[in-house]
Amino acid sequence: MKKLKLGLAWQIVIGLILGIAVGAAFYGNPNIEGYLKPIGDIFIRLIKMIVIPIVVSSLIVGVAGVGNMKKLGKLGGKTILYFEIITTIAILVGLLVANIFHPGSGVDMSSLQKTDIGSYIQTTEMTKSHGFAETFVNIVPPNIISAMTEGNMLAIIFFSVLFGLGLAAIGEKGKPVIKFFEGTAEAMFYVTNLIMKFAPFGVFALIGVTVSKFGVQSLIPLSKLTILVYSTMIFFVLVVLGLVARWAGINIIHFIKLLKDELILAYSTASSETVLPRIMNKMEKFGCPKGITSFVIPTGYSFNLDGSTLYQAIAAIFIAQMYGIDLSISDQISLVLVLIVTSKGIAGVPGVSFVVLLATLGTVGIPVEGLAFIAGIDRLLDMARTAVNVVGNSLAAVVISKSEGQFDKQKAQAYIKSLDSGKQTNVA
Repeated sequence: MKKLKLGLAWQIVIGLILGIAVGAAFYGNPNIEGYLKPIGDIFIRLIKMIVIPIVVSSLIVGVAGVGNMKKLGKLGGKTILYFEIITTIAILVGLLVANIFHPGSGVDMSSLQKTDIGSYIQTTEMTKSHGFAETFVNIVPPNIISAMTEGNMLAIIFFSVLFGLGLAAIGEKGKPVIKFFEGTAEAMFYVTNLIMKFAPFGVFALIGVTVSKFGVQSLIPLSKLTILVYSTMIFFVLVVLGLVARWAGINIIHFIKLLKDELILAYSTASSETVLPRIMNKMEKFGCPKGITSFVIPTGYSFNLDGSTLYQAIAAIFIAQMYGIDLSISDQISLVLVLIVTSKGIAGVPGVSFVVLLATLGTVGIPVEGLAFIAGIDRLLDMARTAVNVVGNSLAAVVISKSEGQFDKQKAQAYIKSLDSGKQTNVA
């Protein structure tokens, strides 16, 4: 008799369902957090532990393979331009939808539960000097070790790119170092597979803690906002990213199926960091060159947060409507411009969407305290925007590879067939 083996996606789904059930059963019980939170924290720490070594080693090897400053500059410029266009479209879609459906109109604020957002305000105070010029200054790390300790991804990318170019420039002398980083990347991808076996337990604990704190009933007063955010996210992926995928010669539905394990994990944990190593490796297997994948995807984590910017636009208009504030066209244009700037370069900050909104709302006269009313359901909304961020960044690697004439469509088709036939056993 053949032994039934559940794939990672099913294991995570089971963990998610059990976590919701346990959290709902122990709603309001502070003791449950003490049991579950350490499990979730360990899983997130395991992921954070491997992300930087994988990004550094993969990027150094990829850039050394490109080996040409001119080519790399062209690749970087094209990547940033693409990110800017897509995130601006995401903001405009969010504003359009919020203006059409008015999710905040008629909301009874007395029926809403306010949540303490003091930690987000404190984070905003620490990052309020953040601006367009500041972002580019912070790309250059004064100390690469401290940048790695702080998880400053832009600074890490900058250093790795320069180091990779340096290895390419010294030729034969650099080959042993490149071999070392190739070995490091392969070893860390193996470690990733080991950590992923713990993913269902991490998901169970993380969602269990959230539901036990806020309960399912916290969704009811804000159900219109929740449904609108989810519907708009689905529209953005299927239509906007679907058209982009079609240009690249791939079907967005097939692409989503390809990423199903990573999407379920990212959605469940509300953390795109948990899948960074896997999507880098998977996009390489899908036909994108290592040099492009290792540069585009980590950079996208700071510059291409499609789901986050889409949500920020909807949330800003929702709060304005809730307070009865009628934003003019010029106010909304200002909101777009401010969001374009503030949403860049602080992706590593916890609760980044809230931090960006706190830094943005005041500039167009929207009360920032309105965020306290939606903080209780932020975790559920964060899950959706994280999944969209993952699709957007994965697709970006394909788009840039195609634009450079380096996307291997035959390799992509062969990889999909191998997954469909069940021959592919590991992602790394």
